[in-house]
Amino acid sequence: MSTSVTDEQIRALAATAKPYSLAILQWAPGRTMEGAAAIELEHQRRMVSLRADGVIAILCPVASDAVAGVAIMTVPAEEASEIMAGDPCVRAGMMRYEVHPCHGFPGDALPG
Repeated sequence: MSTSVTDEQIRALAATAKPYSLAILQWAPGRTMEGAAAIELEHQRRMVSLRADGVIAILCPVASDAVAGVAIMTVPAEEASEIMAGDPCVRAGMMRYEVHPCHGFPGDALPG
């Protein structure tokens, strides 16, 4: 950590924080069920569509045997939870999810 940050910079950034929701998708026992590939493709289509619609601000598939992915969502946690409950992989028992309210800083982005 080489960048020095002042208390004033911390307070200024904190003042710009906006509410978001963090969705964490984890693999469940049904991950390898018959027909899983087709269900996962529908999950992917849905997640990319939610991203295109602005409901998901940042979408991060995870290369892990435990965590399937994370998404920063622009809707309140209750709505995000309802959206994730309707996910094809969740409904099929291939994934489970957690949604947590969080705060982020508008304009933050993944490096290109």
